[in-house]
Amino acid sequence: MNLKPITLAACAIGLSLSAATNDFVIQTNKVGAPIQPTMYGLFFEDINYAADGGLYAELIKNRSFEFPQNFMGWQTFGNVELKDDGPFERNPHYVRLGDAGHGHKHTGLVNEGFFGIGITKDQEYRFSVWARTVDSDKSKIRVELINPASMGETQVVASKSITIEGREWKKYTVVITPKETLDKARLRVFLNKPEQTVDLEHLSLFPVDTWQGHENGMRRDLAQKLADLKPGVFRFPGGCIVEGTDEATRYQWKNTVGPVENRPTNENRWHYTFTNRFYPDYFQSYGLGFYEYFLLSEEIGAAPLPILNVGLVCQYQNDEHSHTPVENLEPYIQDALDLIEFANGDTTTTWGALRAEMGHPAPFGLKYVGIGNEQWGPEYVERLEPFLKAIRKAYPDIKIVGSSGPDSEGDKFDYLWPEMTRLKADLVDEHFYRPEKWFLEQGVRYDNYDRKGPKVFAGEYACHIKKKKWNHFRPAILEAAFMTGLERNADIVHMATYAPLFAHVEGWQWRPDMIWFDNLRSMPTNSYYVQQLYATHKGTNVLPLTMDKKPVNGAEGQNGLFASAVIDSETDNIIVKVANTGYEPQEVNIDFAGLKKKQTVTGGELITMSSDDPDAENTLDDPEKMAPVVSPIDFNGTKFSTTVPANSFQVYTFKK
Repeated sequence: MNLKPITLAACAIGLSLSAATNDFVIQTNKVGAPIQPTMYGLFFEDINYAADGGLYAELIKNRSFEFPQNFMGWQTFGNVELKDDGPFERNPHYVRLGDAGHGHKHTGLVNEGFFGIGITKDQEYRFSVWARTVDSDKSKIRVELINPASMGETQVVASKSITIEGREWKKYTVVITPKETLDKARLRVFLNKPEQTVDLEHLSLFPVDTWQGHENGMRRDLAQKLADLKPGVFRFPGGCIVEGTDEATRYQWKNTVGPVENRPTNENRWHYTFTNRFYPDYFQSYGLGFYEYFLLSEEIGAAPLPILNVGLVCQYQNDEHSHTPVENLEPYIQDALDLIEFANGDTTTTWGALRAEMGHPAPFGLKYVGIGNEQWGPEYVERLEPFLKAIRKAYPDIKIVGSSGPDSEGDKFDYLWPEMTRLKADLVDEHFYRPEKWFLEQGVRYDNYDRKGPKVFAGEYACHIKKKKWNHFRPAILEAAFMTGLERNADIVHMATYAPLFAHVEGWQWRPDMIWFDNLRSMPTNSYYVQQLYATHKGTNVLPLTMDKKPVNGAEGQNGLFASAVIDSETDNIIVKVANTGYEPQEVNIDFAGLKKKQTVTGGELITMSSDDPDAENTLDDPEKMAPVVSPIDFNGTKFSTTVPANSFQVYTFKK
């Protein structure tokens, strides 16, 4: 976390006798519900170019010519022919480059990347291609990174030649190093003179410096921001893309594993959805597949939570006749069972052997699986039930996540929760993209949930301010306030993930989002900081925190305050989180009750998110403008007094 230090100590502040105060009591001797390791996490969906063009570090669009318009993303010149009998069964297309027919004409290709190709001066980039000659023993191609807007003597900023030898398909790799930093570069490939016909397939360009150095890897800065959140759970791959617009385009995990060259391209659920933000060239290469998701989960320390199709396509986009009949669900159920084997099976099993072949002989330790996204109605329940029976019979230790539908309340929600209880789902996934008023009223949401039924997974949520549906400071404070209720109710709430996660500044369809990026830069948002502060200060157990013997949940008479407290049993730290959703500072007294005789609490650290401008946000040019401020707390006693700024979120850490 990039915190801004201040030199002024956050000492206990004396209060005037005439000032109204908010008196908090923390019962330090009443250690409550454990906070699950999965409590705060991440939800990834390939929307807003989050995967291809984002987290997945591949820089070439349509690298295997498998988009429905095969040359989408490419410009061709000279003698270029599209062929469809290539070496990879599920990606059969490739290009044949031949003689341009004149000594002063040329044959080749140019790829535009994703809103251009971002390259950094003196950094290494790995270009690879599968190739063969056709009617000669040797041919040569030249690979260039170019600046099409250059006003210099040349467009070329890096170049390497590759000699193609033999008429059998082989993979060729070169490393190229640009001499300029560009966010809108292009990749250009020439067939060198004298022109000997050559076939090219799966043209790929990655930075060498990916997350953890993986060749088929993640963009380092974006993956690092995920790791810096210290997430407890990682939900993937969506979201609505799990469902697909139709059955043919639903997400199928088996298409996303094995050699990347043979993973078929799939239509992205989001490319046609919003005609006001329309991206008809938005597809999924599946280079970022389930193996990569599992590996990333492991590397960032999060429990993987894959979501699988339940036999329903997007219910918003289809009628009841578009779904897979219940009697035809067997392949879907088998996919779920095979996924668990892929994640956890030993290397003698079919899918465990594939995992090992891909580079991970040890199991991934999968504990959770979600069946369906935000499905609703009896059509969901009747399909979910056979999944539950089959998974529990084969893998009784796997916890299954069901859905409460797309709404935070209402008919769909009210129907599904009792059904999830009846089916004994382990967790129920709730979604809420709601306005300011809703978040201010939800401090008590989980106080009266049935403690004997399924646990809660707040799987998708964000505050959407009316007429300001973009990232800014105010909604982040409301999210922080709402999350005190998640924490106070840690006995019933076991997971929570903000959504969506990523957005490309030139390719977004939905906002607000947690992390924004362009081709070279990225920035956290205020909402990111809130998630990070909760995840890095979650403690191990809840401590009761009250005002006038009531939870501090924004109720009438509580002056817009929301608060929670936890203890970390490993460090004896007491962590207090306070959100002031009002527009006036609030004076707060904290009484650390239940201490042993002569025992005191000592100060540690205060982290503050505060802004006089409720519309303020980080920018790509100033990515730490809104970074939380850290200051020491000078305190030793049992009663602490402070002033909580207006429209702020604070995290206090004390030592017991």
